[in-house]
Parts: sequence; C-alpha cells; structure tokens
Amino acid sequence: MSEENMKSRLLAVTTLAADYCATCENAREMEKNEFVDRMLNLLPRIYWEFFDISGDMVSLDEFDYFSSYVDEDYYESIRRHIEALLGPDDMFLETFEEDMKYSDTPIAASVAEALADIFQPLFDFISTVKDTDGERMTEAYMHCKEGFESYWSQTLCNVLRALNHIRYTPSEE
Repeated sequence: MSEENMKSRLLAVTTLAADYCATCENAREMEKNEFVDRMLNLLPRIYWEFFDISGDMVSLDEFDYFSSYVDEDYYESIRRHIEALLGPDDMFLETFEEDMKYSDTPIAASVAEALADIFQPLFDFISTVKDTDGERMTEAYMHCKEGFESYWSQTLCNVLRALNHIRYTPSEE
C-alpha cells in the first residue's frame, strides 16, 4: 500500500472512530432505535478498518508510551448513559467468556459496558491524533490496533450480536 493510500485510510479510520465516540457521547440525547442503528452501522466498519489496515507499518517498540484520555469518571458516564438508554435490553448472555467453560449458569454481559470498552481505545486514538496534529496518527493507530487484536475485537463481535438482537427482536414494551 502506498504511503499516500495509507494516510488516506488512516484519516478515514480516524473519522470513523470519531463518529463512534460522538455517538456514544450523545447517547443520552438519542432514541434507542436510532442509537442501535448507528452502532450497527459503525461497528462492522470499525472492525473492518482495524482488521484490514496493516502493510509495512512500524513496530510500536519504536514509540513512546501512550497516555489514556479516558478517566474512570468519563468511562462511567459513557457507560451509564448507554445503559439508561437501552434499559432492560442492556444485558445479554455472553457465550465467549472464558469462565463459561466451567460454569453451569449463563454469564450476563452489558452492552453499555462493551461499548464503553470500545469507546476508550478509540477515544484515546482520536485524541492522540488531534493533540499531535496528526503527526502520531500511524503510531496511535498501531497502538489501538494492538488493543483491537488482543482484546476489543472480540468485545466488538459479541456486542454486535447483542445489538442485532435488540434491532430485530420485537420489543415486549
């Protein structure tokens, strides 16, 4: 992939991540169906961008430490607003939890917590890009991609299944 093409792709994924973060931040002002539809639109595209972009990227060993822009209060605020919006639809059965192998009882997970878990690395990514005027875009992306591969890609897949269920299952309200 050419350097110009790579830069274009990284700008696109930065915009996509910013859209995801803005949607999470504005959840309290949205209707549930609108929010779920936005997430179902954004999450597969985010997955694809973090799965697909690779090429001749540099190793993270060459770069500095990345600080987090999301403190516990901000994370909790995002989580609580999404949880309030989804109400009883916030909980879903988690089938890929490691402890499920040893449990006779289902393990519940929270859509809001999963979305907040995805929000944190994406917000850190876009904040680093913004604070460095794009100078650290590649390394910020690589840092975020490392987290995607080791943790939040599975979270994204699991919550996508739960959001799909909310979208296409008639409500009992």
